[in-house]
Amino acid sequence: MIKRDTIAFIDAFAGEDARGNLAAVVELDASADDAELQARAAEIGAPATAFLRGRATQDAFDVRWFSPEQEILLCGHGALAAGHVALSQTQAQSVNLHTATGKVLRISNSGPDASYELSLPALPTQPHEWPELIAALGAEPRELRWNSAGYALAIYDRPEQVAGLKPDMSGLVTQGKVQITASAAGSLPGRESDITSRVFSGTGREDAATGSAHAVLTPYWSDRLGKPQLRAFQASARGGVFVCRMAADQVVLSGRCREVPDAI
Repeated sequence: MIKRDTIAFIDAFAGEDARGNLAAVVELDASADDAELQARAAEIGAPATAFLRGRATQDAFDVRWFSPEQEILLCGHGALAAGHVALSQTQAQSVNLHTATGKVLRISNSGPDASYELSLPALPTQPHEWPELIAALGAEPRELRWNSAGYALAIYDRPEQVAGLKPDMSGLVTQGKVQITASAAGSLPGRESDITSRVFSGTGREDAATGSAHAVLTPYWSDRLGKPQLRAFQASARGGVFVCRMAADQVVLSGRCREVPDAI
């Protein structure tokens, strides 16, 4: 059963002049079936709704994420938002989120600036030919790369090219269930970042601030730029701010959360 009075709205990966990505966090006091979770996520209408249920220990929680249309198996901003809510209820410095696919994500308090660290599996990419996807993006990248879990990475020469993309969203929909990240090294005017990105989905939407995309971006740009830590800006209408680093086969993302009363 879903407790209707325990919903928090969180902007994840927010900054001083970046609103981040909105997630709803709903605390469960008992099991709920998939149909009920999906219906509730559609009713709430946030880009992602995290359903959070405590385990036997105070630092362990089960989590599932749903968009208004379907379940999301890995949701970076939804994980950060769920971790923010879980940590507010415990004295622990970190919590483990157990996902529906069996992965365990650790969210930790990372410092006095009210930021959190999230570890995600790194998603390395390989060069790939995909002319139809490039045509839908509307501007040819210097390089197109692919991870078989469904992540495409388009590399451009300048951040302004990324910011100026006007993709054919209907064309992206025809490419299937894929997340497309466009990126370039450097920062836009008035920003301080090592890399700039935008993220589009096969549903024909642009995402605001995407943790999983930075699990793709970090191994690529850390290697190319020779930097152990990257500051990243997602140039969506809302904007997203990330600090990213490699840790063995994991990507550690640092970001801030901001609670948003009555967001929907």
